[in-house]
Amino acid sequence: MNKNKPIIIWLLTGCFLIYLMVVIGGITRLTHSGLSMVEWNPILGSLPPMSDADWQIPFEKYQQSPEYQIINNQFSLEEFKSIYWWEYIHRFLGRSIGVVFLIPFFYFLLKKKFDKPLLKKMGVLLLLGAFQGVLGWYMVFSGLQKEPHVSHYRLAAHLISAFTVFGFTFWYALDLLYPKPIQENDITRKVKRLSLIMFVVIVIQIIYGAFVAGLKAGLFYNTFPKMGSKFIPETVTSFEPFYKNLIENPAGVQFIHRTIAYIVVIMVLYVWETARKMNMLSLQRKASNVMLGVVCAQFILGIITILYAVPVTMGVLHQTGAFVLFASSLFFMHSLRKTV
Repeated sequence: MNKNKPIIIWLLTGCFLIYLMVVIGGITRLTHSGLSMVEWNPILGSLPPMSDADWQIPFEKYQQSPEYQIINNQFSLEEFKSIYWWEYIHRFLGRSIGVVFLIPFFYFLLKKKFDKPLLKKMGVLLLLGAFQGVLGWYMVFSGLQKEPHVSHYRLAAHLISAFTVFGFTFWYALDLLYPKPIQENDITRKVKRLSLIMFVVIVIQIIYGAFVAGLKAGLFYNTFPKMGSKFIPETVTSFEPFYKNLIENPAGVQFIHRTIAYIVVIMVLYVWETARKMNMLSLQRKASNVMLGVVCAQFILGIITILYAVPVTMGVLHQTGAFVLFASSLFFMHSLRKTV
C-alpha cells in the first residue's frame, strides 16, 4: 500500500476542484456574469446576500459600473441576481480550494508526512494558488474601468495560471502515485522530445482559445472548414501593424486557433503512432490512447462550437475538452519517466 495515499487523494481532490473552477469560470464568462461583483472581499464576500435589503447593496454598486451604465442599464434586480450567482459561485469555489489546500496541508505538516522535497513542492502550490487568486481580481478589475470588457490578455493569463496550478498539482500527485523511475533509453528519449513539443503547442492553443473567448472571436465566421466563403478571408490580415492580426484581430485570432487545432491533432497522432511502434510499457500505451481519443473529441467539439456560434453548453464542453487534453498530455509525459 502506498504510504502517501492520503496526500495523493488530497492532491487529486484539489485537481478536481480546479477543474470545476475552470468550468464555472467558463460559464461565468459565457453568461456575461464576470463583472457582476464589483468588489473583492476575500473574507466578507464569502456570504451571499440573504435578504432584499442585502441584495440592494451589490446591485447599487453594480449600477455604478461601466457594464451596467453602457450595456445592462435596463437590468432589474432579478436579472442582476442571475449573473451575480455565477460569479459568486466562481469566487466561492476559489475560496473553497484555498481551504481544501490549507487545512490538510497544516495537518500533514504537523504529522510530519512531508519530506523536504515534497514540502518544497507544496510551497510551490501555495504560491501558485495565491497568485491565481490575485490574478483573477486583476483580470476582473480591467473590466470595471471605462470599458466593460475584460482584457483578453488578462483572461488568457488567468486561464493559463489555473492550468499551471492544476498541472503542478497533478504532476506532484503522479510522482507519488508512480514513484519508481524507469530506465531511460533511446526510445523514451525520442518520445519525450516529441511529447514536449506537442505539449508546448497544446499550451499555445489554450492561450489562443482564451484570446478567442476574450475577443468574442467565436461569434464571427461560423462556418467550417472555410471562414465564410474563403479559407483565409481578407479580414484575417486587416489590422495594422501586421502583428496585431496575431493577437488583437478577432478574425486573425480565430484563424490561428483553427490552424493550431490541425497541428495539435497531427502532433498527437504522430506521438501516438511513434509510441505504438516502439513497444512501450502498458501504462504509456494506455496514456497515449486516452490522449488520442481526447484530441479527436476536442476537435469535433471545436467544430460544433464554432458552427453554432458558441452556445453556453458547447463553449463549456469545448473548454472542458481543452482541460482534459492538457491533463491527458501531462499524464502521458509523466508515464515516460515513471511506472509502477
